Amino acid sequence: MASVETEFDLLQQTLQQDGVAAALDQLAAHLRGNKKFHELFEALKMKVRHGLGLPLTYSDAGDELDESTRIKLEDGLIAACRDVGIALLREGAVREGWMYLRPVGDRAAAAAELARIEADEENLDALIEVTLHEGVDPKRGYGLVLEHHGTCNAITTYESTVVRQSIAAQQAAAGLLVEHVHRELLATLRADIAQQQGAEPAEASLKELVADRDWLFGEHSYHLDTTHLASTVRFSRLLEDETQLRLALDLTAYGRRLSPQFQYKGDQPFEDIYSSHALYLGAILGENVDAAVDYFRERAETLDSREHGGLPVEAYVQLLDRLGRYESAIEALLRFVQVQPEAASQAMPLMLELSQKLGNYDELVRYCREREDLLGYATAVLSSAADAESK
Repeated sequence: MASVETEFDLLQQTLQQDGVAAALDQLAAHLRGNKKFHELFEALKMKVRHGLGLPLTYSDAGDELDESTRIKLEDGLIAACRDVGIALLREGAVREGWMYLRPVGDRAAAAAELARIEADEENLDALIEVTLHEGVDPKRGYGLVLEHHGTCNAITTYESTVVRQSIAAQQAAAGLLVEHVHRELLATLRADIAQQQGAEPAEASLKELVADRDWLFGEHSYHLDTTHLASTVRFSRLLEDETQLRLALDLTAYGRRLSPQFQYKGDQPFEDIYSSHALYLGAILGENVDAAVDYFRERAETLDSREHGGLPVEAYVQLLDRLGRYESAIEALLRFVQVQPEAASQAMPLMLELSQKLGNYDELVRYCREREDLLGYATAVLSSAADAESK
Protein backbone atom coordinates (compact mmCIF):
# COMPACT_ATOMS: atom_id res chain seq x y z
CA MET A 1 0.00 0.00 0.00
CA ALA A 2 1.34 3.42 -0.90
CA SER A 3 2.46 5.70 1.90
CA VAL A 4 0.78 9.03 2.61
CA GLU A 5 3.75 10.80 1.04
CA THR A 6 3.43 8.64 -2.08
CA GLU A 7 -0.25 9.57 -2.46
CA PHE A 8 0.76 13.23 -2.41
CA ASP A 9 3.46 12.53 -4.95
CA LEU A 10 1.13 10.55 -7.21
CA LEU A 11 -1.47 13.29 -7.12
CA GLN A 12 1.15 15.89 -8.02
CA GLN A 13 2.46 13.68 -10.82
CA THR A 14 -1.02 13.14 -12.29
CA LEU A 15 -1.72 16.87 -12.13
CA GLN A 16 1.47 17.69 -14.02
CA GLN A 17 1.04 14.98 -16.66
CA ASP A 18 -2.75 14.86 -17.20
CA GLY A 19 -4.22 18.00 -15.70
CA VAL A 20 -6.79 18.99 -13.07
CA ALA A 21 -9.63 16.68 -14.16
CA ALA A 22 -7.45 13.56 -13.96
CA ALA A 23 -6.10 14.62 -10.58
CA LEU A 24 -9.63 15.11 -9.25
CA ASP A 25 -10.58 11.63 -10.51
CA GLN A 26 -7.56 10.17 -8.75
CA LEU A 27 -8.38 12.03 -5.53
CA ALA A 28 -11.99 10.80 -5.60
CA ALA A 29 -10.90 7.22 -6.23
CA HIS A 30 -8.46 7.35 -3.31
CA LEU A 31 -11.03 8.81 -0.92
CA ARG A 32 -13.68 6.30 -2.02
CA GLY A 33 -11.29 3.40 -1.59
CA ASN A 34 -10.45 4.55 1.93
CA LYS A 35 -14.13 5.15 2.74
CA LYS A 36 -13.57 8.82 3.51
CA PHE A 37 -17.02 9.71 2.21
CA HIS A 38 -17.40 13.23 3.57
CA GLU A 39 -14.09 14.17 1.94
CA LEU A 40 -15.24 12.35 -1.21
CA PHE A 41 -18.25 14.65 -1.42
CA GLU A 42 -15.97 17.68 -1.41
CA ALA A 43 -13.86 16.14 -4.17
CA LEU A 44 -16.95 15.40 -6.25
CA LYS A 45 -18.14 18.97 -5.79
CA MET A 46 -14.83 20.26 -7.11
CA LYS A 47 -15.06 17.90 -10.06
CA VAL A 48 -18.53 19.19 -10.97
CA ARG A 49 -17.42 22.82 -10.72
CA HIS A 50 -14.27 22.21 -12.76
CA GLY A 51 -16.29 20.48 -15.46
CA LEU A 52 -18.41 23.63 -15.79
CA GLY A 53 -15.41 25.97 -15.93
CA LEU A 54 -16.06 27.36 -12.44
CA PRO A 55 -13.57 27.92 -9.61
CA LEU A 56 -13.06 24.67 -7.70
CA THR A 57 -14.46 26.13 -4.49
CA TYR A 58 -17.36 28.48 -3.87
CA SER A 59 -16.34 31.93 -2.62
CA ASP A 60 -18.21 34.57 -0.66
CA ALA A 61 -18.48 36.56 -3.86
CA GLY A 62 -20.88 33.92 -5.12
CA ASP A 63 -21.41 32.50 -8.58
CA GLU A 64 -22.81 34.66 -11.35
CA LEU A 65 -24.30 31.87 -13.46
CA ASP A 66 -26.58 31.72 -16.44
CA GLU A 67 -29.59 29.48 -16.05
CA SER A 68 -28.16 26.60 -18.07
CA THR A 69 -24.94 26.50 -16.02
CA ARG A 70 -26.82 26.85 -12.74
CA ILE A 71 -29.06 23.87 -13.61
CA LYS A 72 -26.04 21.76 -14.59
CA LEU A 73 -24.31 22.69 -11.33
CA GLU A 74 -27.34 21.76 -9.27
CA ASP A 75 -27.76 18.48 -11.13
CA GLY A 76 -24.10 17.64 -10.60
CA LEU A 77 -24.28 18.37 -6.88
CA ILE A 78 -27.44 16.26 -6.54
CA ALA A 79 -25.63 13.39 -8.29
CA ALA A 80 -22.75 13.78 -5.82
CA CYS A 81 -25.19 13.68 -2.92
CA ARG A 82 -26.72 10.50 -4.29
CA ASP A 83 -23.31 8.89 -4.81
CA VAL A 84 -22.05 9.64 -1.31
CA GLY A 85 -25.39 8.99 0.41
CA ILE A 86 -25.75 5.52 -1.07
CA ALA A 87 -22.10 4.72 -0.31
CA LEU A 88 -22.63 5.68 3.34
CA LEU A 89 -25.81 3.63 3.63
CA ARG A 90 -24.00 0.63 2.20
CA GLU A 91 -21.54 1.04 5.03
CA GLY A 92 -24.41 1.08 7.53
CA ALA A 93 -24.16 4.81 8.29
CA VAL A 94 -27.89 5.47 8.45
CA ARG A 95 -28.16 9.08 9.58
CA GLU A 96 -25.11 10.23 7.62
CA GLY A 97 -26.30 8.53 4.44
CA TRP A 98 -29.75 10.06 4.70
CA MET A 99 -28.23 13.49 5.31
CA TYR A 100 -26.80 13.35 1.78
CA LEU A 101 -29.81 11.63 0.20
CA ARG A 102 -32.42 14.00 1.61
CA PRO A 103 -31.73 16.73 -1.00
CA VAL A 104 -31.95 14.12 -3.76
CA GLY A 105 -35.62 13.47 -2.96
CA ASP A 106 -35.47 9.82 -4.08
CA ARG A 107 -37.06 8.14 -1.07
CA ALA A 108 -37.57 4.89 -2.96
CA ALA A 109 -33.83 4.53 -3.55
CA ALA A 110 -33.09 5.38 0.08
CA ALA A 111 -35.69 2.87 1.27
CA ALA A 112 -34.19 0.17 -0.93
CA GLU A 113 -30.74 0.74 0.55
CA LEU A 114 -32.08 0.91 4.11
CA ALA A 115 -33.91 -2.38 3.57
CA ARG A 116 -30.51 -4.05 3.26
CA ILE A 117 -29.48 -2.85 6.71
CA GLU A 118 -30.43 -5.28 9.46
CA ALA A 119 -31.54 -3.61 12.69
CA ASP A 120 -29.37 -4.06 15.77
CA GLU A 121 -28.83 -2.31 19.09
CA GLU A 122 -26.48 0.23 17.56
CA ASN A 123 -28.55 1.35 14.58
CA LEU A 124 -32.13 0.75 15.72
CA ASP A 125 -32.89 4.31 16.78
CA ALA A 126 -31.35 5.70 13.60
CA LEU A 127 -33.33 3.31 11.41
CA ILE A 128 -36.60 4.25 13.15
CA GLU A 129 -35.76 7.94 12.90
CA VAL A 130 -35.07 7.83 9.16
CA THR A 131 -37.63 5.25 8.02
CA LEU A 132 -40.53 6.40 10.20
CA HIS A 133 -40.01 9.95 11.41
CA GLU A 134 -38.36 11.12 8.19
CA GLY A 135 -40.98 9.20 6.20
CA VAL A 136 -38.54 7.22 4.03
CA ASP A 137 -40.20 3.87 4.70
CA PRO A 138 -42.96 4.35 7.33
CA LYS A 139 -44.14 0.75 7.21
CA ARG A 140 -40.71 -0.63 8.00
CA GLY A 141 -40.09 2.00 10.66
CA TYR A 142 -43.39 1.32 12.39
CA GLY A 143 -42.71 -2.40 12.22
CA LEU A 144 -39.41 -1.81 14.01
CA VAL A 145 -41.20 0.16 16.73
CA LEU A 146 -43.68 -2.68 17.22
CA GLU A 147 -41.02 -5.35 17.21
CA HIS A 148 -38.50 -3.68 19.50
CA HIS A 149 -40.47 -1.22 21.65
CA GLY A 150 -43.82 -2.98 22.05
CA THR A 151 -47.49 -2.22 21.56
CA CYS A 152 -47.79 0.67 24.01
CA ASN A 153 -44.93 2.61 22.44
CA ALA A 154 -46.24 1.80 18.96
CA ILE A 155 -49.68 3.23 19.77
CA THR A 156 -48.13 6.39 21.22
CA THR A 157 -45.97 6.71 18.11
CA TYR A 158 -49.01 6.29 15.88
CA GLU A 159 -50.89 9.06 17.65
CA SER A 160 -47.93 11.44 17.80
CA THR A 161 -46.19 10.78 14.48
CA VAL A 162 -48.02 8.54 12.04
CA VAL A 163 -51.27 10.53 12.07
CA ARG A 164 -49.38 13.47 10.52
CA GLN A 165 -48.16 11.35 7.61
CA SER A 166 -49.87 10.28 4.40
CA ILE A 167 -52.97 8.10 4.37
CA ALA A 168 -50.89 5.31 2.84
CA ALA A 169 -48.44 5.49 5.74
CA GLN A 170 -51.28 5.50 8.27
CA GLN A 171 -52.88 2.49 6.60
CA ALA A 172 -49.60 0.58 6.58
CA ALA A 173 -49.00 1.27 10.26
CA ALA A 174 -52.60 0.51 11.26
CA GLY A 175 -52.45 -2.76 9.35
CA LEU A 176 -49.27 -3.84 11.14
CA LEU A 177 -50.78 -2.89 14.49
CA VAL A 178 -54.01 -4.81 13.84
CA GLU A 179 -52.07 -7.91 12.80
CA HIS A 180 -49.80 -7.64 15.84
CA VAL A 181 -52.56 -7.09 18.39
CA HIS A 182 -54.80 -9.78 16.89
CA ARG A 183 -51.96 -12.30 16.88
CA GLU A 184 -51.06 -11.45 20.48
CA LEU A 185 -54.66 -11.58 21.72
CA LEU A 186 -55.41 -14.80 19.87
CA ALA A 187 -52.37 -16.53 21.39
CA THR A 188 -53.17 -15.35 24.92
CA LEU A 189 -56.83 -16.29 24.64
CA ARG A 190 -56.06 -19.75 23.28
CA ALA A 191 -53.53 -20.33 26.07
CA ASP A 192 -56.09 -19.37 28.72
CA ILE A 193 -58.71 -21.69 27.24
CA ALA A 194 -56.22 -24.55 26.98
CA GLN A 195 -55.22 -24.08 30.61
CA GLN A 196 -58.82 -23.90 31.83
CA GLN A 197 -60.19 -26.73 29.72
CA GLY A 198 -57.14 -28.96 29.51
CA ALA A 199 -56.99 -29.02 25.71
CA GLU A 200 -56.20 -26.69 22.84
CA PRO A 201 -59.39 -25.10 21.44
CA ALA A 202 -60.33 -26.01 17.88
CA GLU A 203 -61.75 -22.60 16.93
CA ALA A 204 -59.58 -20.31 14.79
CA SER A 205 -61.03 -16.82 15.35
CA LEU A 206 -61.63 -14.62 18.37
CA LYS A 207 -65.33 -14.53 17.56
CA GLU A 208 -65.54 -18.32 17.63
CA LEU A 209 -63.38 -18.65 20.74
CA VAL A 210 -65.53 -16.32 22.86
CA ALA A 211 -68.94 -17.33 21.50
CA ASP A 212 -69.83 -19.93 24.16
CA ARG A 213 -67.28 -19.17 26.85
CA ASP A 214 -68.82 -16.54 29.10
CA TRP A 215 -66.44 -17.59 31.87
CA LEU A 216 -63.62 -15.85 29.99
CA PHE A 217 -65.10 -12.44 30.85
CA GLY A 218 -65.36 -11.94 34.57
CA GLU A 219 -65.55 -8.50 36.09
CA HIS A 220 -61.78 -8.08 36.08
CA SER A 221 -60.88 -10.44 33.25
CA TYR A 222 -59.08 -9.49 30.06
CA HIS A 223 -56.37 -11.05 27.93
CA LEU A 224 -54.63 -7.96 26.55
CA ASP A 225 -54.29 -4.36 27.68
CA THR A 226 -57.77 -3.04 26.94
CA THR A 227 -56.58 0.48 26.13
CA HIS A 228 -54.35 -1.02 23.43
CA LEU A 229 -57.29 -2.96 22.06
CA ALA A 230 -59.53 0.12 21.92
CA SER A 231 -56.87 2.24 20.19
CA THR A 232 -56.13 -0.46 17.63
CA VAL A 233 -59.80 -0.80 16.74
CA ARG A 234 -60.08 2.98 16.32
CA PHE A 235 -57.13 3.09 13.92
CA SER A 236 -58.54 0.21 11.87
CA ARG A 237 -61.15 2.42 10.18
CA LEU A 238 -58.50 3.47 7.66
CA LEU A 239 -57.79 -0.06 6.48
CA GLU A 240 -58.56 -1.23 2.96
CA ASP A 241 -56.93 -4.66 2.92
CA GLU A 242 -59.70 -7.25 3.35
CA THR A 243 -57.65 -9.61 5.49
CA GLN A 244 -56.70 -6.84 7.89
CA LEU A 245 -60.29 -5.56 7.98
CA ARG A 246 -61.48 -9.01 8.99
CA LEU A 247 -58.88 -9.18 11.75
CA ALA A 248 -60.07 -5.79 13.02
CA LEU A 249 -63.68 -6.92 12.92
CA ASP A 250 -62.65 -10.02 14.86
CA LEU A 251 -61.12 -7.77 17.54
CA THR A 252 -64.49 -6.08 18.01
CA ALA A 253 -66.10 -9.48 18.69
CA TYR A 254 -63.76 -9.88 21.65
CA GLY A 255 -64.07 -6.26 22.78
CA ARG A 256 -67.88 -6.42 22.94
CA ARG A 257 -67.63 -9.22 25.50
CA LEU A 258 -65.45 -7.29 27.94
CA SER A 259 -66.76 -6.11 31.29
CA PRO A 260 -68.42 -2.65 31.14
CA GLN A 261 -65.51 -1.15 33.07
CA PHE A 262 -63.29 -1.93 30.06
CA GLN A 263 -65.77 -0.60 27.49
CA TYR A 264 -64.16 2.79 27.05
CA LYS A 265 -66.13 5.55 25.37
CA GLY A 266 -64.96 6.95 22.06
CA ASP A 267 -65.92 10.10 20.20
CA GLN A 268 -69.30 10.15 18.48
CA PRO A 269 -70.43 8.41 16.35
CA PHE A 270 -68.08 5.76 17.76
CA GLU A 271 -68.98 6.30 21.40
CA ASP A 272 -69.61 2.59 21.87
CA ILE A 273 -66.27 1.65 20.36
CA TYR A 274 -66.69 -2.04 19.65
CA SER A 275 -70.33 -2.14 18.54
CA SER A 276 -70.03 0.92 16.28
CA HIS A 277 -66.80 -0.27 14.73
CA ALA A 278 -68.30 -3.71 14.19
CA LEU A 279 -71.04 -2.04 12.16
CA TYR A 280 -68.61 0.17 10.24
CA LEU A 281 -66.03 -2.51 9.44
CA GLY A 282 -68.69 -5.11 8.75
CA ALA A 283 -70.41 -2.85 6.23
CA ILE A 284 -67.13 -2.30 4.36
CA LEU A 285 -66.85 -6.09 4.20
CA GLY A 286 -70.42 -6.38 2.93
CA GLU A 287 -72.06 -7.40 6.20
CA ASN A 288 -75.21 -5.70 7.60
CA VAL A 289 -74.71 -2.80 5.21
CA ASP A 290 -78.17 -1.24 5.52
CA ALA A 291 -78.06 -1.36 9.32
CA ALA A 292 -74.70 0.38 9.33
CA VAL A 293 -75.82 3.07 6.87
CA ASP A 294 -78.95 3.72 8.94
CA TYR A 295 -76.98 3.97 12.16
CA PHE A 296 -74.37 6.40 10.87
CA ARG A 297 -76.97 8.46 9.00
CA GLU A 298 -78.98 8.84 12.20
CA ARG A 299 -75.83 9.88 14.08
CA ALA A 300 -74.90 12.41 11.40
CA GLU A 301 -78.37 13.93 11.30
CA THR A 302 -79.08 14.13 15.03
CA LEU A 303 -75.78 14.87 16.74
CA ASP A 304 -75.15 18.59 17.24
CA SER A 305 -72.03 19.58 15.30
CA ARG A 306 -71.36 22.37 17.79
CA GLU A 307 -70.83 19.73 20.46
CA HIS A 308 -69.40 16.84 18.46
CA GLY A 309 -67.70 18.58 15.54
CA GLY A 310 -67.73 17.15 12.05
CA LEU A 311 -66.80 13.54 12.87
CA PRO A 312 -70.36 12.12 12.75
CA VAL A 313 -70.90 13.53 9.24
CA GLU A 314 -67.36 12.63 8.20
CA ALA A 315 -67.82 9.01 9.29
CA TYR A 316 -71.15 8.73 7.48
CA VAL A 317 -69.77 10.27 4.28
CA GLN A 318 -66.65 8.10 4.38
CA LEU A 319 -68.78 4.99 4.83
CA LEU A 320 -70.96 5.93 1.85
CA ASP A 321 -67.82 6.65 -0.15
CA ARG A 322 -66.33 3.25 0.64
CA LEU A 323 -69.61 1.58 -0.25
CA GLY A 324 -69.56 3.32 -3.63
CA ARG A 325 -72.64 5.43 -2.81
CA TYR A 326 -71.09 8.64 -4.05
CA GLU A 327 -74.33 10.48 -4.81
CA SER A 328 -75.64 9.92 -1.29
CA ALA A 329 -72.28 11.00 0.13
CA ILE A 330 -72.41 14.27 -1.82
CA GLU A 331 -75.96 14.92 -0.63
CA ALA A 332 -74.91 14.33 2.99
CA LEU A 333 -72.00 16.74 2.64
CA LEU A 334 -74.21 19.42 1.09
CA ARG A 335 -76.69 19.13 3.96
CA PHE A 336 -73.85 19.44 6.43
CA VAL A 337 -72.38 22.63 4.96
CA GLN A 338 -75.83 24.20 4.83
CA VAL A 339 -76.03 23.77 8.60
CA GLN A 340 -72.38 24.62 9.19
CA PRO A 341 -71.27 27.01 6.38
CA GLU A 342 -67.87 27.58 7.99
CA ALA A 343 -66.98 23.99 7.12
CA ALA A 344 -67.50 24.53 3.40
CA SER A 345 -63.83 25.08 2.57
CA GLN A 346 -62.89 21.81 4.29
CA ALA A 347 -65.69 19.90 2.59
CA MET A 348 -64.89 21.17 -0.90
CA PRO A 349 -61.94 18.80 -1.67
CA LEU A 350 -63.99 15.80 -0.62
CA MET A 351 -66.98 16.91 -2.71
CA LEU A 352 -64.66 17.24 -5.71
CA GLU A 353 -63.23 13.76 -5.11
CA LEU A 354 -66.71 12.25 -4.78
CA SER A 355 -67.85 14.02 -7.95
CA GLN A 356 -64.87 12.56 -9.80
CA LYS A 357 -65.75 9.07 -8.60
CA LEU A 358 -69.40 9.59 -9.52
CA GLY A 359 -68.45 10.97 -12.92
CA ASN A 360 -70.93 13.81 -12.46
CA TYR A 361 -70.13 17.35 -11.26
CA ASP A 362 -73.64 18.84 -11.55
CA GLU A 363 -74.32 19.09 -7.81
CA LEU A 364 -70.93 20.58 -7.13
CA VAL A 365 -71.33 23.14 -9.94
CA ARG A 366 -74.75 24.16 -8.63
CA TYR A 367 -73.46 24.39 -5.06
CA CYS A 368 -70.51 26.60 -6.05
CA ARG A 369 -72.75 28.96 -8.05
CA GLU A 370 -75.11 29.34 -5.11
CA ARG A 371 -72.19 30.19 -2.82
CA GLU A 372 -70.70 32.55 -5.41
CA ASP A 373 -67.52 30.49 -5.18
CA LEU A 374 -65.86 31.27 -8.52
CA LEU A 375 -62.74 29.20 -7.83
CA GLY A 376 -64.78 26.18 -6.75
CA TYR A 377 -67.05 26.57 -9.77
CA ALA A 378 -64.08 26.80 -12.13
CA THR A 379 -62.46 23.75 -10.54
CA ALA A 380 -65.65 21.73 -10.95
CA VAL A 381 -66.45 22.66 -14.57
CA LEU A 382 -62.81 22.36 -15.66
CA SER A 383 -62.46 18.99 -13.96
CA SER A 384 -65.63 17.83 -15.69
CA ALA A 385 -64.31 18.99 -19.06
CA ALA A 386 -60.91 17.39 -18.48
CA ASP A 387 -62.57 14.08 -17.56
CA ALA A 388 -64.64 14.24 -20.75
CA GLU A 389 -61.52 14.89 -22.84
CA SER A 390 -59.69 11.92 -21.32
CA LYS A 391 -62.45 9.45 -22.25
